[in-house]
Amino acid sequence: MNKKIFIFDDNTDILDLCTLILEDAGYEIKTSATSNNIVDQVSAYMPDLIFMDNWLPDVGGIDATQSIKADPSLKHIPVIYFSANNDVKALAETAGADTYLPKPFDIQELEDVVSRYLNN
Repeated sequence: MNKKIFIFDDNTDILDLCTLILEDAGYEIKTSATSNNIVDQVSAYMPDLIFMDNWLPDVGGIDATQSIKADPSLKHIPVIYFSANNDVKALAETAGADTYLPKPFDIQELEDVVSRYLNN
């Protein structure tokens, strides 16, 4: 059974890149360009890991992450906050994310952070 990763980002290039890299590494990937109805989206897929972009239309990454972490059935899912914002660490902490990944990242960084949460 492959581990499942849900990526929220409104940049299709990032989604395509992450999907390519992570599917190649053997993960099952779902992507979404919005974090609207975040609890419903995540509940329907029940991923093992979530990537959350900071800048999302309507509901931003901070609010979306807080909603996930406030939900008893979802709060165990690790959320990796990723952003090109210089304050990505502070944003991740505000959101309640488990860790963060600054953009731009290289492939190795992406794979490392995923395996840290999924391969133990």
